[in-house]
Amino acid sequence: MLTEERRGATAILTLDYPERRNALAIPMRQRLVDALEAIEADRDLRAIVITGAGGTFSAGGDISGMNVTDLASGRERFRLTHRLVRLLIKGSKPVIAAVEGWCVGAGLSIAMCCDTVVAADDARFAAGFGKIGLVADLGLLHTLPARIGQGRARQVFLYGEQIDAARAEAIGMIDHIVASGTALQAALDRAALFHTAAPLPIAMTKQYLAAGLDAALEWERDTQSMLFLTADHAEGRAAFLGKRPPVFGGV
Repeated sequence: MLTEERRGATAILTLDYPERRNALAIPMRQRLVDALEAIEADRDLRAIVITGAGGTFSAGGDISGMNVTDLASGRERFRLTHRLVRLLIKGSKPVIAAVEGWCVGAGLSIAMCCDTVVAADDARFAAGFGKIGLVADLGLLHTLPARIGQGRARQVFLYGEQIDAARAEAIGMIDHIVASGTALQAALDRAALFHTAAPLPIAMTKQYLAAGLDAALEWERDTQSMLFLTADHAEGRAAFLGKRPPVFGGV
C-alpha cells in the first residue's frame, strides 16, 4: 500500500493501492504514520515527496472500510488519522505533493497538508465529503481556508464540484502546474532545494504556521464521529457503493 524510496536527502512516499485508486484505507494511514515518524528521526533526510502510483494521487477515503458503529470507535479512528495530519503539518521536514490524475476527498486533504503542491496539467481536485453525509476531514477545514481563503473554501466544501488544475492554481490550491507525467520529477527538483538549506528555520516556520490546527482537529473528531452514526451517512455510503444517487433526509 505504501512504497518508500530515497533520492539523496529526499524521501519519496508513494501511495500504492491500485484496486482502490490509492484510497487512504486505515492500513495505508498506519504505514504513512510509521514512515513519517522514521523520516522525522532521520537527520540526513531534508525533504519528503508524497505521490501516488498508477497515474492517480488518491481517490479519497476507503468508503468500503467506513464501518463505524459507535461513538468510541469513531473517535478512535481519528487518533491515527490526526497523528498523520500532525506529522505532515507540524513535522520538521518540508513536504511536497506530486499530483497526477485524481486528488479528491481525503486525497485532497493529504495534498493540502503538504507545504508545496506540484500538479500535472490534467490533475483534478474535489472535496465531495457531503455526498456521503460527512464533513471534510484530515484537517482540510483548517488547511484549505488557510491556502485559498474562507470565501473560496466555502465554494469547494459546499458544492463538492470538480476543479481542474488551471482553476486550482488560480485560486491558490496548488503551487505549480507541470506537464502530465512530470509531477514527480518537478517535485523532486523542488525538494532538492532543501538539501542545502538550514533545517531548523524551516522546522520552526512550519510549527508557527500550524497555529489553530489542534482546535480544528478536535472539532473535526467530535463532529465526524457523530456524523458517522447518522442515517444520512449510511445512505450516502450505500449509494456510493451501489453507484446510485443518494436520498438524504437530514437525519
